[in-house]
Amino acid sequence: MGETKKILQGPRHHTSLKKPLWVVLSVSVTSMLLICTHMYPRQGKSSSCHGLGSTRGCEDALSKWLPVHVRKFTDEEIAARAVARDILRTPPFITENSKIAFLFLTPGTLPFEKLWDEFFKGHEGKFSIYIHPSKERPVHISRHFSDREIHSDEVTWGRISMVDAEKRLLVSALEDPDNQHFVLLSESCIPLHTFDYTYRYLLYSGVSFIESFVDPGPHGTGRHMEHMLPEIAREDFRKGAQWFTMKRQHAIIVMADGLYYSKFREYCGPGIEADKNCIADEHYLPTFFNMIDPMGISNWSVTYVDWSERRWHPKTYGGNEISLEFMKNVTSEDMSVHVTSVGKHGDELHWPCTWNGITRPCYLFARKFHPDTLDTLVSLFPNYTSTAV
Repeated sequence: MGETKKILQGPRHHTSLKKPLWVVLSVSVTSMLLICTHMYPRQGKSSSCHGLGSTRGCEDALSKWLPVHVRKFTDEEIAARAVARDILRTPPFITENSKIAFLFLTPGTLPFEKLWDEFFKGHEGKFSIYIHPSKERPVHISRHFSDREIHSDEVTWGRISMVDAEKRLLVSALEDPDNQHFVLLSESCIPLHTFDYTYRYLLYSGVSFIESFVDPGPHGTGRHMEHMLPEIAREDFRKGAQWFTMKRQHAIIVMADGLYYSKFREYCGPGIEADKNCIADEHYLPTFFNMIDPMGISNWSVTYVDWSERRWHPKTYGGNEISLEFMKNVTSEDMSVHVTSVGKHGDELHWPCTWNGITRPCYLFARKFHPDTLDTLVSLFPNYTSTAV
């Protein structure tokens, strides 16, 4: 009888668990469906998380909650990042002998040499000049520019040769240990402020002024090449103007880089992959510093440029467009503009410009200016430049 009683009690104990278990399972399934519906809104029968028979949306949504797979770096990546970290640990060495290196990338003669001479006058010992003439030897009118040419080679727009020219300028300037900041300029660039203002702005800034932003359009992220994987992922790909200023530590890192540079040398160029028109000088440094030291760059350039015409090249200003009012507007602008390739005319991103956490004018230099603006600019120079700290 005791045996029979024990057997009868067993099913009753099992039955007592069945109802709560069923309730728990029902609540779990319902909760999962509610989460899916919230995370993956219905856009049609094929893509909705609607009903147990359509689970793709739920799977996609729930996958976002799963642990992210972190790719292991290759030996080359580990070595490259270790070198960069070691260089970045070196504190800046600013002394009374510290100089700014001005790197001119030009086909030949510099049409604004007279204006630059006014800018440099009286500040000897605070700057160095290096010139990369890609087509012909320049004719100089200023003693500051005489015999400042470096070994040069041919430069083709849109090709890696443009980056190679930048690196030649950097390595030449790095030979002087007093050069602590490096500025890349073109033949159509002009100064916007006094030398003293520019010197303090650059030398005592906590960052390098390198433009780097996400352009989700066809001329931004759309230029990423599959061949750049795994070292350069699509989500790391950035765009920016080539006209940088950078601290000495960053200049050394650029010269030390072989891994990431090789990806752009081999795979970033017109027509290399499908119909993508990858421009090396617009993507190499913005992408490289976004990956290596994203907090060490400003993400905007201190060289003003006007993309309002939405062409392959920015607007060139002629003599009849230059006035004191125009120049003062450019020198006082404190919002940087970044034009993407999204939409018919390109969306604009606007970012405030801060210098060591303080709002400051964005631009120290500007381009592009036609040579016929020289006389007007020289006459206006004392009036449009600022002496503010």
